[in-house]
Amino acid sequence: MSEDMDPQVDGAEGDADEIEALRAEAAALKEQVLRYAAEADNTRRRAEREANDARAFAIQKFARVLLGVADNLSRALAAHPESADPVVKNFIVGVEMTEKELQAAFERNGLKKIQPAKGDKFDPHQHQAMMELADTDVAPGAVVEVMQPGYDLLGRLVRPAMVVVAAKGAGTGPKANGSDGSAANPYAVGEDDGSGGAVDTRA
Repeated sequence: MSEDMDPQVDGAEGDADEIEALRAEAAALKEQVLRYAAEADNTRRRAEREANDARAFAIQKFARVLLGVADNLSRALAAHPESADPVVKNFIVGVEMTEKELQAAFERNGLKKIQPAKGDKFDPHQHQAMMELADTDVAPGAVVEVMQPGYDLLGRLVRPAMVVVAAKGAGTGPKANGSDGSAANPYAVGEDDGSGGAVDTRA
């Protein structure tokens, strides 16, 4: 009796082995497909990142030149005289419109202004401290005043915002960054400090 059932048992075992082999093959193919999909996604992301970097490098040098124009327009508006003369008023309005249009052009091309408000936390990756000032209105180490706005181009720092910060220790007035021969200002950002707050001069 047992000998008559042996072919059926062998056949069942053969089918089980074949099913197991097919399952293993399917699992291997699924893993291969997932790996190819991950590689394709990584390639796409890398291509997008390289395209963004290429775009940033292409306009970074030109953007730096235009920053000087933006700075001069801002200074002109800050120093304009009060006048009732309609000609002078129209001239000032024209300068204001020019500045707004320039800033709008910056925004459209990914160049964003970095201008922290008073009391904002000092960020060494975006700000450069030019001096410390004893100020009781803000927390020690916070931004007191912006001397010159910074700019960020598509996530890459073009120019840090130059700021005055509240002194962390006791002080009796403004202290310029290294101007009196004292130790360097701990907030200062240089090209080689590796903090990311240095002006990028590679372009």
